[in-house]
Amino acid sequence: MGAADFCAKPIDLKVLKIILSRTFKIHKLEEENRQQQCRNYEKGKFCGMIGTSPIMQEIFRQFIHAGKTDYPVLLSGNTGTGKEIAARAIHSLSSRSEKSFITINCGAIPENLLESELFGHEKGSFTGATKRKIGKFEQADHGTIFLDEIGELPHTLQVKLLRVLQEGTIDRVGGNETIKLDIRIIAATNRNLEEETEKNRFREDLFYRLNVVPIHLPDLTKRPEDILLLAQDCLARESEKLQRRASFTPKALAALTAHPWPGNVRELQNRIKRALGSTQDKVITLTDLGFQQIDGKEENQTLSTLKQARDSAEYSAVCKALALSNNNISRAAKLLEISRPTLHDLIKKHGVATGKYNKT
Repeated sequence: MGAADFCAKPIDLKVLKIILSRTFKIHKLEEENRQQQCRNYEKGKFCGMIGTSPIMQEIFRQFIHAGKTDYPVLLSGNTGTGKEIAARAIHSLSSRSEKSFITINCGAIPENLLESELFGHEKGSFTGATKRKIGKFEQADHGTIFLDEIGELPHTLQVKLLRVLQEGTIDRVGGNETIKLDIRIIAATNRNLEEETEKNRFREDLFYRLNVVPIHLPDLTKRPEDILLLAQDCLARESEKLQRRASFTPKALAALTAHPWPGNVRELQNRIKRALGSTQDKVITLTDLGFQQIDGKEENQTLSTLKQARDSAEYSAVCKALALSNNNISRAAKLLEISRPTLHDLIKKHGVATGKYNKT
């Protein structure tokens, strides 16, 4: 559980009584918070996630069970399904909830810098290492580390991660000291790691070490009854930030329900934010959301702005590059003549579901 306080020697019984009382109150509040979250999932809201559909209710129950253990969790699902929010939910339901929650995207950091980001380095260990750096694993000690896009982790670092899972130790780059850590690992991927292991792209032993508690997050189209609930919640939250009131037209609501949502929840939120940013009207229309037609008729005839045209071109180029590269981020970035981090930014910006595209 970890230390909540300390008592110096010689022990003062009055001070000890105060410390014990305070510790019991902390644990009581933590337990009450977990129980409240458990009750909330029946109302459709759970640790920052929303869903009344049967599939999401079951996932919320899986989060509760995962929070009661310290086992590694492997979250799977396409881009935009909410894997990081899910990881935070599991952390908040665990005994580590008051400790650090550290995140790192394994695919967004250049390969030559990733080892140092994860494990840290000693001064002088390589050119530019002017001082010691504490890596993400050490920052997460006694807490939880979330490894997003774990399928992008290079083979050399897969070996080092396997050691963390097996022995609970790390070595900083250029260091001689073995550091013992107490961390919980939650990883996420939009790939099928079982297929990756069969193709020798991902270590089989690492996959089984991570896949102790597997949880799959469904595409938005798999839970259509949640779409309007998510849309209304997002609109209410964003409108409050902007200190204004807004609502959807009936046609906009119909379009939200009918759209296939390749970018899932992230795309839904992105469209609503862009709509609020592009109009001061109190009513969000079909075209505000970027939908041109419904039932063969346009709700409004509007000229695309230069930004809208550029966004459309970026989206199409990213989708085509991912299709041609069979979802390989490095190859897609080379095709587009941009860096991997820039490609990840574009994928996130446009809500591109990388798992949806296949080589043709």
